[in-house]
Amino acid sequence: MSIPKSEYLSNTWADGIFANRVLFITGGAGTIGSAQTRALVHLGANACIIGRNVEKTETAAKEIAKVRNGARVIGIGNVDVRNFDSLKAAADRCAKELGSIDYVIAGAAGNFISPISGLSPNAFKVVIDIDTLGTFNTIKATIPHLITSAAANRTPTNTAPSRLLAVSATFHYTGMPLQAHVSAAKAAVDSLIASVSLEYGPLGIAANCIAPGAIAGTEGMERLASSLQEQGEMERGVPTGRWGRVRDIADATVFLCSEAGSYVSGTTLIVDGAGWRRQGGQGVGLDPGMKYPDYLVEGVVSQNLKDPRKAKGKL
Repeated sequence: MSIPKSEYLSNTWADGIFANRVLFITGGAGTIGSAQTRALVHLGANACIIGRNVEKTETAAKEIAKVRNGARVIGIGNVDVRNFDSLKAAADRCAKELGSIDYVIAGAAGNFISPISGLSPNAFKVVIDIDTLGTFNTIKATIPHLITSAAANRTPTNTAPSRLLAVSATFHYTGMPLQAHVSAAKAAVDSLIASVSLEYGPLGIAANCIAPGAIAGTEGMERLASSLQEQGEMERGVPTGRWGRVRDIADATVFLCSEAGSYVSGTTLIVDGAGWRRQGGQGVGLDPGMKYPDYLVEGVVSQNLKDPRKAKGKL
């Protein structure tokens, strides 16, 4: 059974606005990436989702294709964004099989909780490689196709018909304990996208970041929020009174890819209910009762987080 439209797209958008367009997305099988892809496919696009796990990526592609009769969604697994040649081969295959690449989303990312004292140079490098180098490789692999698409689709009112988006974060705006690695990686991603907007805007490509806040039901929040914390208590820390939904990020993606967003480039669309305005003292990776700076002085973090690595309780 296909996921209901209400979970990944609002009723704001007209059907068919992305007809005959093609999306290329890394991390497209993830909770946020799949919602972004579903939204664009529902509105007429075809898509190619990229991931490391073959079965997960191909299964997600088949499920996403169900949102619209006649949709073509290709899942290409065994692709690591840290490997440029692998990513370029995937981009070339996408353009050949689907006819073009008009929109690109660099959504592959890695994260976990760690203080600097417990962060090995290799662990820091892994996040930089996936988030920053992976975004750079995605740009390099797809830019030629975006340039071709832009040349074919520019109009007087849509002078930047090709779109490149990167999924960023907000931690580096204020600094965030236990997130030095991600903060550094995403700050670099923001800078990359700024350069793309300047260098490729004249060729018809608009480039932006989307910075999600706390999004309910995502693997990212499972890694950042303790399972012992009550969600209602955490949501009270967001000025708008709730965590986000994947639909919020998907709607933002639709806006930036639509003609309505054609004059938006070189910026970051923050989708977090103003949460980042007060995030500096909130912290991540904490159980109830852990307060800043006590948990740092005492050298402890939550053990109730989803973490693929062996958990460490001491800072």
